Amino acid sequence: MATVCMVGESPALQALLRSARLVAATDATTLILGESGTGKELLARLVHQESRRANGPFVAVNCAALPSDLVESELFGYRRGAFTGAHADKPGRVRQADGGTLFLDEVAELPMTAQGKLLRFLEDGECQALGSARASGVDVRVVAATNQDLRNRVEVGGFRADLYYRLHVIPLELPPLREREGDVPLLVQRFLAQLSARHGVSPPVLTRALQQRLSQHCWPGNVRELRNLVERCVVLFHGRTVGPDDVPSDWLQPVSGEADTGGWCLPPEGVCLETMEAELIAQALDRTGGNRSRAARLLGLTRDTFLYRMKKHAIG
Repeated sequence: MATVCMVGESPALQALLRSARLVAATDATTLILGESGTGKELLARLVHQESRRANGPFVAVNCAALPSDLVESELFGYRRGAFTGAHADKPGRVRQADGGTLFLDEVAELPMTAQGKLLRFLEDGECQALGSARASGVDVRVVAATNQDLRNRVEVGGFRADLYYRLHVIPLELPPLREREGDVPLLVQRFLAQLSARHGVSPPVLTRALQQRLSQHCWPGNVRELRNLVERCVVLFHGRTVGPDDVPSDWLQPVSGEADTGGWCLPPEGVCLETMEAELIAQALDRTGGNRSRAARLLGLTRDTFLYRMKKHAIG
């Protein structure tokens, strides 16, 4: 596995990295929290790299991408003949990670049945494949990640409380890019070098004015959004000087209400926060055609928090 490095000198990121290295020295189950695009898998790989398991496998599983009827067989494997179509034994992702780290991304999306089996594995360290009469031990360190509020998921019945407490042994919360003061220019330079090399072109030169604009942007998509913007510049403007006027306006969409000062402008007569929150929720739902997950993302909320606030304001 290539060497992992998280770029940034902000106090928020450096504090997180210090905690991550302390965690890596143990085998404690770890839960990585953070908004979408903050680099949760990268942090999981860093924990693996800094651990005694660094020479073992790192197996990443996107729980949201697993078909609901195949989650258990994908994670824990199956024996030949366990079900129609099982023509040969399959080890499953847990056993593939033996001696290393299993990274469960978007763990909140696991169905309840798989949550129960994952809990049993975390408790006793044994893996039982579908169709097998007995379980056997596996030496795996589990790192899970989510951008959702798992405590709220537990409260609404979408996630097992016992599994939550078993995963929430040592939480590591990645700060959003808007809270990583001074890290945007460092990330821009890293992405320019990496992506220019990948595409085999000369890197563009971003003017000071454009760099300042990038530093002032709120980055709702976090590091992933910044990387995508830099890649567009590399592909479309390689070898050229790029200023703010060269970047299409939709590449840096300001959030609703963003003023030239970079923040919200309070009207002289003041506002009612409760009313404004209700109106923003309604507008987000209207803009997304009623899609609650997308509406939540527009407001920078987890889906569960968004649903709670909808209920609070009796919306929908």
